[in-house]
Amino acid sequence: MYDFFVSMKQHTHIIVPEGLHTLLLHACCAPCSSAIVEWLLAHQIEPVIYYFNPNIFPLEEYEIRKQESKRHAESLGIRWMDDDRRASGSDQPCGNGHDEWRHAICGLEDEPERGRRCEACFYYRLLATARKAQELGIPWFATTLASSRWKNLEQVNAAGMRAAEQVSGVEFWAQNWRKDGLQDRRNELLKEYNFYNQLYCGCEFSMRTTNTNTQS
Repeated sequence: MYDFFVSMKQHTHIIVPEGLHTLLLHACCAPCSSAIVEWLLAHQIEPVIYYFNPNIFPLEEYEIRKQESKRHAESLGIRWMDDDRRASGSDQPCGNGHDEWRHAICGLEDEPERGRRCEACFYYRLLATARKAQELGIPWFATTLASSRWKNLEQVNAAGMRAAEQVSGVEFWAQNWRKDGLQDRRNELLKEYNFYNQLYCGCEFSMRTTNTNTQS
């Protein structure tokens, strides 16, 4: 499974920070996680998957992406956890977690994709990831958002660094996860696992933008 990445060890553009052996990996979805996880395992780094995405709308979409992420982790025997923060009986996406996310992006609803709303969304999710890493005693965290075609890499990394500054004892691994063939490998794994492949970033505003572009 890991032969391709093992063969690339001597030519990698991805530099592993010294002392990094276990990583809390914030996962936005299974397709974006797959090649990254494979690379980490091939380089003797233990990934712990953290699924925290209260931005995803509607609830059905959230559940599909969550279950695909869990299925992928279980197939590899790696640790996986979510953080729904869901209120009992709530019919809102992710319950209180979604309400908290809406508060975090309040006033930015009409921002364009890759604008200030996305920056606020990244920071909200990565701050939660940094705090979870601290809670688990894992000194490093990263995110699969950095591999997504929907995202601005500089925004993602800036949000991660800012989150790390707010939480003691943890560091953010800012990395371009599109290098070293990972993007092509992602597409291969998408087919191998028959992953559900979403057509928009996740929130109701990105869905609206995608639908507009599709119809135009």
